[in-house]
Amino acid sequence: MNTVEIKNLTKTFGKTTALDNLSLNIEKGKITGLIGADGAGKTTLLRTITGLLIPDSGEISALGFNPVTQKDELTPLIGYMPQKFGLYEDLTVLENLILYADLKNVTHNFEKMLEFTKLAPFQDRLAGALSGGMKQKLGLACTLLGNPEFLLLDEPSVGVDPISRKDLMKMVREMINPQTTVLWSTAYLDEAHSFDTAIVIDKGRVIYNGKPHDLGETAQEFENKVIDLMGGYKQEPSKIAENYTLLKDIRDCTVEADNLEKRYGNFYAVKNNSFCIQKGEIFGLLGPNGAGKSTSFKMMCGLAKPTNGTARIMGIDITKDPEKARSNLGYMAQKFSLYGSLTVRENLEFFASAYGIKFKNRAAKVQEIIEVFGLKDYAQQKSEELPLGLKQRLSMACALIHNPPVLFLDEPTSGVDVITRRDFWNHITSLAKKGVTILVTTHFMDEAEYCDRISLFYHGETIALGTPQELKDKAKAKTMEESFITLIKESEGE
Repeated sequence: MNTVEIKNLTKTFGKTTALDNLSLNIEKGKITGLIGADGAGKTTLLRTITGLLIPDSGEISALGFNPVTQKDELTPLIGYMPQKFGLYEDLTVLENLILYADLKNVTHNFEKMLEFTKLAPFQDRLAGALSGGMKQKLGLACTLLGNPEFLLLDEPSVGVDPISRKDLMKMVREMINPQTTVLWSTAYLDEAHSFDTAIVIDKGRVIYNGKPHDLGETAQEFENKVIDLMGGYKQEPSKIAENYTLLKDIRDCTVEADNLEKRYGNFYAVKNNSFCIQKGEIFGLLGPNGAGKSTSFKMMCGLAKPTNGTARIMGIDITKDPEKARSNLGYMAQKFSLYGSLTVRENLEFFASAYGIKFKNRAAKVQEIIEVFGLKDYAQQKSEELPLGLKQRLSMACALIHNPPVLFLDEPTSGVDVITRRDFWNHITSLAKKGVTILVTTHFMDEAEYCDRISLFYHGETIALGTPQELKDKAKAKTMEESFITLIKESEGE
């Protein structure tokens, strides 16, 4: 028996085809993963199933209802967790639960839910003050109220660490009725084996629908098969690295954290953080949400003032001469931080100016970057209109336009498709071979394998430091994800 039946569904937005003659069935009582990059069509499909969007053509049935003509009958039977955080950030945890319970006309019995989510000690905390993982747990808790027959979760694990991702899946499996159908969308291919059924979607079309193990027994096998289904990936020499000019007289220890500390009242966001990153090294900063990674990044970029200690970029103290220190640094922020109303070329011109490239050299440098980064066809397009993969490429282009010896990347591949991720890491590793020092954060544990060394961060402190293999050996684990979970739990005394 199927909860959802879809035939030849098409949905367009202007010139963009979000769903392209898509057909699929979703089996009742199963947890089905809808897997694909940002822009693949996942959110459009979920919103069409719930009746929030009207398709251009095709047929759709959910729980036996037509979402377009019978939305009022369908809505009380479903729980929908949107991708954009759907809670009220100025209400407390408990107030959000009460609000959603009242909207769904269910009793205020939250004790089991609060205990399971480990949110009981934070009932009085504003939702906006929660970590990313805790926000997602609260959002899921509100969605589960009323025991819906059909649960639609739009990227509930986006941007959260591996431990929180496993907690969210455990929460769904243990708190729903066995007959409840779950449709869980995600950009993380390594989540595929958590689902009963995996549907892989690309450019509005289904390219795989079946048991995840039938496509690959391990996450890496699965990823390779998906790449083949998407047309394959051929690694070529990085033009970005080939065209990169680095000064010869670079010191060995290019990035230093010296007892770096950030305190808010009695709370330590970062505590006694010290490390030295060598020239040409890829240094990974890993840790759960709220561990202090972003705070460390901001202090080392001079965007936040340390309570104690300091950081040095190319030997220049970030607290004493932040402008000079930052001139040696390219920074790619976690969230798209360019100017959406400016074109690709205008963004590059702005950052060339901001990084101090002389006016007489600016036009030539911008044109060179456009050619090298493959942005020629998009030079006159507004950056807000670009697909995510191109936005990320433009962000990196802006960060590298002044040929900095140091590059800071805060989750540079979040949300992009698997082929774009491979391409990004080809550029990153090639830049490192040219001598660029790279500090990177990521929630993709397979990406951690590209790092020369990793600092595992928890509660503002480094709890493990070493090569990926050294961390796996320490945790007696086969994968970086297992190492991450084991070392975090060991630090908690579990």
